[in-house]
Amino acid sequence: MAKMQLHFNGNFSLKKEEIKRILEAASGEKGLKDTLENLMTKTGLGNAKVGKIKSWAIRSGLVKDNYLSPEGRIVLKHDPYLQSIITDWLMHFYLSFGNEGLKQIPENPSEWGGWTYFIYIFLPENPTFTKDNLFQNSIPIFEEPAKVIPERFKYILRAYTEPQALANCQIIQEIKTNTYQTGKAKLPNSHLIGYFLAKLWERDFNKQTSVLTDDIINQKMGIVPVLGIQPETLQQHLNSIESLGIIEQRRTVSPYQIIRRWDAPVNLLEKAYGNNQ
Repeated sequence: MAKMQLHFNGNFSLKKEEIKRILEAASGEKGLKDTLENLMTKTGLGNAKVGKIKSWAIRSGLVKDNYLSPEGRIVLKHDPYLQSIITDWLMHFYLSFGNEGLKQIPENPSEWGGWTYFIYIFLPENPTFTKDNLFQNSIPIFEEPAKVIPERFKYILRAYTEPQALANCQIIQEIKTNTYQTGKAKLPNSHLIGYFLAKLWERDFNKQTSVLTDDIINQKMGIVPVLGIQPETLQQHLNSIESLGIIEQRRTVSPYQIIRRWDAPVNLLEKAYGNNQ
């Protein structure tokens, strides 16, 4: 049985306004290596909260080794109040991998905990679900006591449904009390989707210059499930990315191929903010 790995936040839900304070502190000379007392003063967060909100920022891909990550620097530069849907999707992208980030993926996504299970196994199989569906499906998978599992999963549901968190992405919507649906996500612009594709390419295909289109469509823990789309709709996004010069598609002879044309993924993230509509 797998571990849920959802205790990193204590009892504090995802609130972007609090993460903003952590990012501001991480941008300083001492970063988050400063004393707890100084970090409390800088952030206005209580002593029990500083470390937990820091954990949210780390898992969201915005902080690394006590300082802003390259992505965190771009976010603080372009979206200092964390109000852009680009930021919401970026945070979702990294949260979806639990605490493991873009490491080599496991055989079963649930090995990386509850968040990866939710995004890469449960949602693709359950376009409409209730809280009880989620909880009952999860109990046989994770080793935590049955009474603990619902309490921890509530923080994921809140992250995707509360305005102070990532609700703008519309990855899931609460259509009635305790009942949710997927399939109506408000997707980001093509530069950010290109950034996701580039990072996942680096993870799975390393320095290969071309990959079969089917390998991208069927990529495990890849672009299709992280966007919450159906495989058959990916092609239109690949076409949009191609129009921006991020990739080239060769479709004259089967099997079809995608050729990488980007230089550095972070440049795509910069352009995502510059072209955010």
